Amino acid sequence: MPRKSPYEIVLTEEERGELLRVSRRYTSSYCDVVRAKVVLLAAADLSNKQIGERLDLPRQIVSKWRQRFCHDRLAGLESRPRRGRPRLFSP
Repeated sequence: MPRKSPYEIVLTEEERGELLRVSRRYTSSYCDVVRAKVVLLAAADLSNKQIGERLDLPRQIVSKWRQRFCHDRLAGLESRPRRGRPRLFSP
């Protein structure tokens, strides 16, 4: 039996509009597009497994972005600093 996520997502019109803009923008990075699509599909009441199958992502990654969005809203979808030695070359 599939487990329902405890992180229920209800979007405001502004959040939905911003996520749609990011997911459709040609110049958006791949990571930003995937994160926006995860949240949009989660708001459509799909399970983590279903979202993962649609976007070809592991269920754990979908769960991570759903949880971060619930806690921090749009700011939670931004990349956070990584551990380790700083980069020597710019991207």
